[in-house]
Parts: sequence; C-alpha cells; structure tokens
Amino acid sequence: MEKEFQQEMKIPKDRVGALIGKKGEIKKYIEGKANLKLDIDSKTGDVALIGEDSVTLYETKNIISAIGRGFAPETAFQLFNENNIMEILDINDYSGKSQKKFERLKGRVIGSAGKARRMIEDMTETNISVYGKTIGIIGEIEHASMARRAIEQLLSGSPHGTVYKWLENKRREMHRRVFENHGPSF
Repeated sequence: MEKEFQQEMKIPKDRVGALIGKKGEIKKYIEGKANLKLDIDSKTGDVALIGEDSVTLYETKNIISAIGRGFAPETAFQLFNENNIMEILDINDYSGKSQKKFERLKGRVIGSAGKARRMIEDMTETNISVYGKTIGIIGEIEHASMARRAIEQLLSGSPHGTVYKWLENKRREMHRRVFENHGPSF
C-alpha cells in the first residue's frame, strides 16, 4: 500500500460553498483531477487534503487557496496547468494600520465600477481577485508578474494612466519578443 500524505489548511467560511459547489461537483472535480480526497468542515472552513502524492497535494492546496481568496473555481483550475501561478499581494503592506488608506488603496486597484481591475486583467491576460486584505493574480508567470508590478505601482500611488501606459509598453515588448522568437509563419 502507498504511503498516505495529509495537508491541512483553512479557507474563509463564506468560501466553503464555492469550494464544494452545487451538489458537490467542484469538490468531486478536484478530487478526481488530483486523485485525492478532500475533507471539508463547512462550519470552520478547515480543509484536509488526503492523498498518495505529496507534490499533487501541494499543487491542489494552491487551487483551494485560490478559491478561498475569492477566485471562481474555474479560474482557480488554471493552476492545474504548471505554466500558471498565483501571486498574492497584501494591501496592508501599503496601507499600514490606517483603515481609511486601506479602503482607498483597495478602491484604486478595483477602480470605478471595476474598470482598473478589468484593464489590468485585459492588458496582462490574467485574472485578479480583490478579496479581504489581499489581491490575488492568476495567470502565466510573465503575465502575472506584469500584473503584480502594475498593481504595486497603483498601491504605491502612481496615476492610473501612467500604469496603463507602462503596461501597454510591456505588452508591446512581449509581443515583439514572441514574434522575433517564432517569426512570421508563411
């Protein structure tokens, strides 16, 4: 018999439903895809991952963490692809103890009616979740890194226009690199 490994973690109670899904379909999908068992306590948010492969447990923990940080399960499933990562920024690192500054910074990242968040997502081809005290980013490594830098600039006080211009230049540079490496396909 294989050795069994167990990892334990906690997610916010209000995200347990998203992890379980309607009729348990999200939980079942994760268990099947990762070949492990999830034991979820809906009252406390405690989650135990039980399986025979410690690497898979670690990777699946990231997916559950993403769901716990406000990402839709379908977005979190992008982390099953090894080319994708999740970056986490703590807004408190920029706001200090001031609740007023915290709310203002959170608002800068989200933007009016979510416009700033959507612009960064579109320009970097990533998904961003602003939930609780953190900002989560899921995407390909280089793209997530660009989104992180853009958000750090906003949190540090850079004007939105300056950040968008920087992103546009980075995106152009990235596309040029891809074109140079792969060339035209005639």
